Amino acid sequence: EVQLVESGGGLVQAGGSLTLSCAASGFRFADYAIGWFRQVPRKGREGVSAIRTRGHFTNYADSVKGRFTISADSTKGMVYLRMTDLKPEDSAVYYCAVGDVPNLRYEVYDYWGQGTQVTVSS
Repeated sequence: EVQLVESGGGLVQAGGSLTLSCAASGFRFADYAIGWFRQVPRKGREGVSAIRTRGHFTNYADSVKGRFTISADSTKGMVYLRMTDLKPEDSAVYYCAVGDVPNLRYEVYDYWGQGTQVTVSS
């Protein structure tokens, strides 16, 4: 059974940093992509970043390039999203998800965690 559990969200001031963690299990880690998405009320789910450890492939949305860094520890089944220089518009529920390809389209991801709230105060 595929399981994804996010953690690390919280309240932070603008300009601050947070690291989100995603504990993934139930699948062969290197064969799939792990993506981070975010969602605010009344808006669609936005792709933030994705990684596939086989091939060391990463992908970022333009809005977070240079500020967010995705990484993975396949031995532990963990994926991290280091977020720096946070802005109020980064506030959202952040989800990790498993899919076949490391793009930022939520439609290609099959399994999702429950999400963790990130709130950035101005």
